[in-house]
Amino acid sequence: MAATTVPEKTTKRHAGRPSGPQAGPGRQGLNRKVRQNVQAYGFLVGAILCFGFFSWYPMVREFIMSFQQTKRGVTSWVGFHNIKTVYHDPYFWTAWRNTAEFTLYALLLGFAVPFFVAILLNELRHARAYLRILVYLPVMLPPVAGALLFKYFYNPEYGLFNRVLKAFHLPTSQWLDSSHTAMISVVIAATWMSMGSATLIYLAALQNIPGELYEAADLDGAGLWSKIWHVTIPQTRLVLSLMLLLQIVATMQEFTNVFLMAGGNGPENSTMTVVYMVYQYGYHYNNFGGAAALGLFLLLVLAGFSGLYARLSRNSD
Repeated sequence: MAATTVPEKTTKRHAGRPSGPQAGPGRQGLNRKVRQNVQAYGFLVGAILCFGFFSWYPMVREFIMSFQQTKRGVTSWVGFHNIKTVYHDPYFWTAWRNTAEFTLYALLLGFAVPFFVAILLNELRHARAYLRILVYLPVMLPPVAGALLFKYFYNPEYGLFNRVLKAFHLPTSQWLDSSHTAMISVVIAATWMSMGSATLIYLAALQNIPGELYEAADLDGAGLWSKIWHVTIPQTRLVLSLMLLLQIVATMQEFTNVFLMAGGNGPENSTMTVVYMVYQYGYHYNNFGGAAALGLFLLLVLAGFSGLYARLSRNSD
């Protein structure tokens, strides 16, 4: 029987192949990923720089300014002096009460009205696209133009609203010139100018609800309000809760309509909000430290609302 020979194993290394941790496949894979995503990283760096310069830096700067005071170009550290000053301001609680009142009215109108308008548009079968454009038109109007337009409508002498009331033999109103109606007048104008965006968001959420749920509700004999309460609202709960938080944050920072329509304070300080008070401290009293302290109060309140929303959302999930 012929003997078989087993070839010897070669242990030669390839010449010129570097050894060491830098030549591992993991390193090469990482370099390849970086080269492939360098453009995405570039866009990401740009976004981070924009956020840092226009959002994060002003927040940090405001926090620092709330503990500082500047006189004749000299900045000094005053501790909690600015916070105590604005807290003991005689209009401090008036501004917070008006801000809470504006937020409450805005939630009753600006939160509920767009949702029911979206339900109405969702039920229509004809001219839906035209009505969507019609509802969104006020959003495309510049806020200053919209505020001045409503200021003209609210004029007690020649305004459109009082003319309509006179045509129907109804009592007229002083609108922005009365402390009893100034705030609700501003809320109505703000709701009209901003409801288009919320309506389209609600409409998109409604169109994602499966039609089988409404068919099952019809078989069970549910009416319109029962279907809204047991089908529509539960299926759009996530969007509703998020829009509620955004509505609170936006309305508590109201300034433009209050400033242009009611002159800021309004009759008997009935429309003075916290943000308008920040404006007064910064540009009327030239006290930017006090303005920053008021902004810090507002930041803490809004952070509290955001934290409460996050906790409720987590418990609900």
